[in-house]
Amino acid sequence: MTNHKDIASPIRTKEILKKHGFSLKKSLGQNFIIDSNILTKIVETAGLDKQTNVIEVGPGIGALTEHLARASKEVIAFEIDDRLLPVLADTLSPYDNVTILHNDVLQVNLKEVVGEKLDTEEPLMVVANLPYYITTPIIMYFLESALRIDALVVMMQKEVAERITAAPGSKAYGSLSIAVQYYMDAEIAFIVPKTVFVPQPNIDSAIIKLTRRETPSIEVINEAVFFEVTRAAFVQRRKTLWNNLLGKYGKEEATKEKLIEALEYAGIDPKRRGETLSLAEFGKLADGICLKLLK
Repeated sequence: MTNHKDIASPIRTKEILKKHGFSLKKSLGQNFIIDSNILTKIVETAGLDKQTNVIEVGPGIGALTEHLARASKEVIAFEIDDRLLPVLADTLSPYDNVTILHNDVLQVNLKEVVGEKLDTEEPLMVVANLPYYITTPIIMYFLESALRIDALVVMMQKEVAERITAAPGSKAYGSLSIAVQYYMDAEIAFIVPKTVFVPQPNIDSAIIKLTRRETPSIEVINEAVFFEVTRAAFVQRRKTLWNNLLGKYGKEEATKEKLIEALEYAGIDPKRRGETLSLAEFGKLADGICLKLLK
């Protein structure tokens, strides 16, 4: 397939958009990559092979999709913009291992849809240039889905990538860092300059690699309570853990007593701020709340 000119070049992108009379929609966060080297690097970061299946979100005009098709077994790409369907049918016509689904990925039953197209026992990865306005919901949707995804290699706003990979005590650390790091090992693979896109966004991007852990990074009594507690701890970052927990669970005397017991069980000073707690400490606190307050 390599004899055919890559989609990701300024000239070819312009030709494709002109041929199909396509205008970009700002509301869908459409920025197309015009540098093949970046796409090669994404595929290398993912470590794809012909035994691995791939889910892509927002294929655009197919620039990354064709690189994925060359490197992997099967590609399923979710595209929400129906105006791109004829464009993709044209640009990806050389590849018979690509299925384009006209769906909002957040609205489908992932396990069902993917299970119809792929053998879910085979290695499965998400590789995508995610629309920036919806990056976090998409990542959490994949992590929490019943589908076993081995890894995600996705492009996003650099700032969001920094939040996902942040360590306790840093400004970027928050409930998103904890939610992702609970399930996955997270690392920023490389930074992508804004100059490789048409149109150019105002911000730099980053490729992040999330690799699923065999088991979550900590063991908790109740996952739902764990995530509830971590979210509550960051509702107002400048407030102490104590104030945020009162905001979440109520200020009645009986509740306060139980919260004090929970904090004592976890060995955590109520005057600390959420951003100073490690995942393990949040786990212990959530367990304390389960045992003392919610039993």
